[in-house]
Amino acid sequence: MFEMLDRRTSLTRNQIKILAAAIIGDALEFFDYFLIGFVLAFLIGPWKLTFGQSATVLMSSGIGAILGAYTWGWLADRVGRRKVFIGTVLNFSVATGLLYFTPDNGWVYLSVMRFFVGLGVGGLYCVDLPLVQEFMPSSKRGWVGGLVTCVIPLGTGLGAVLGASVGGGDWRLLFAIGVLPAILVLLVRLWVPESPRWLCRQGRYEEARESLAWALQTDPSNLPMPTAADAGPVIKSNWLDLFKYPRSLMVSWLGNAGAQTGVYGITLWAPSLFVLLLKVTPQEAAKMMILLTVFGFFGRISFAFFSELMGRRKAGGLLGFGAGVLTIVAGYNYDTMVMGVSAFWLILALGYFFADGGFAIVGPYGAEVWPSHLRTSGMGSAYGFGGIGKIIGPVGLALIVGSGNYLKPDVPLPEIPIAFIYLGCWFLMAGAMYYFFGIETRGKSIEQIDRELAETAARSTVSATTAVRQA
Repeated sequence: MFEMLDRRTSLTRNQIKILAAAIIGDALEFFDYFLIGFVLAFLIGPWKLTFGQSATVLMSSGIGAILGAYTWGWLADRVGRRKVFIGTVLNFSVATGLLYFTPDNGWVYLSVMRFFVGLGVGGLYCVDLPLVQEFMPSSKRGWVGGLVTCVIPLGTGLGAVLGASVGGGDWRLLFAIGVLPAILVLLVRLWVPESPRWLCRQGRYEEARESLAWALQTDPSNLPMPTAADAGPVIKSNWLDLFKYPRSLMVSWLGNAGAQTGVYGITLWAPSLFVLLLKVTPQEAAKMMILLTVFGFFGRISFAFFSELMGRRKAGGLLGFGAGVLTIVAGYNYDTMVMGVSAFWLILALGYFFADGGFAIVGPYGAEVWPSHLRTSGMGSAYGFGGIGKIIGPVGLALIVGSGNYLKPDVPLPEIPIAFIYLGCWFLMAGAMYYFFGIETRGKSIEQIDRELAETAARSTVSATTAVRQA
């Protein structure tokens, strides 16, 4: 049955519906997540926040994302992709809406509610990509996975546009708008069936055939009924099984950690840093972020293409090395002007092509390097481990600059270059992980990847057993 899927050279209307639901979900998900960066630019003055307090607000969602990625990812392998997709959207939408009720000087309330936003965001990212990939032929999986992530900068850009248009006292309206993603639940319930590959692994073969037949827009009788032999053994996922795949674990965990630390450290702090370093208003800082999101959008489109052109390993290396070098260069030019324009702003925008654009590799590849029965658990674990970056990125910058310093435009910040060296080195580590240790998955079917990973795990088990006996 899945061989018939892999022979497809074009997508049906229903496959495009599945893709559209995931694209809309990712855009709105990260609109909710990055709203805090724009809101914080409005609050640092009136609330007299220190770098430490601001970092607490920014990192709280990262803590939630770590727990959300592990929990929702595990659930998606146990109870199905579709139910978890719906649950995560409701999670982060409701939590963002509750931020509308933030009291004045309520940075603690902000931090608590942002934790719950992160809980949902960390989960959705780990389930929507595997769900889409499991409906797609192998020849389309790379660019389709990249396309799903391409719209994330548009979500950030939407936040920038709204942040530039609201008045200083209207920042709560941004959170009220954040409830809108809940409407996506209706689209998912109408458009998206359960993954046929997940159904097969549960032994629900007739449902799997009906699900794939709907996606391919054909009568179920036109597809062969999968058997136990065709679908593989019914495997109940065990989180500890992740450690049977050490190379998958190392590449996906450390690659995610490096990329997320760098990009979240930059993105969450950038609007406030523009206010502090370039002496602009919060509305002007939000407008400046639009350029970064445009570069990120075109970067994601490009990296979705690079994933098929040069392969996942080399494209991942390009992400890390390009973003790392440009982040460090931007830090050393934080006070440089070129023809009246901030070099810091322009270099960050160029770096965003790699730093944010490269997530067209990070997300899809983080799912591909795991066997089917561990796909969302593995991706969730990688995204969750990488979620440490949502904490140590913004907090690391605050500690280097001085967590007790108040965020005021008249306070000198000579430690900015060191802070950006710190963020840049995390990108460089991610590039090294992908390029030197990555598992190439370009052009391989999901079943072929499963077989290769199973063989690798078996060899590792035999080697470990032999070593124990010799010892």
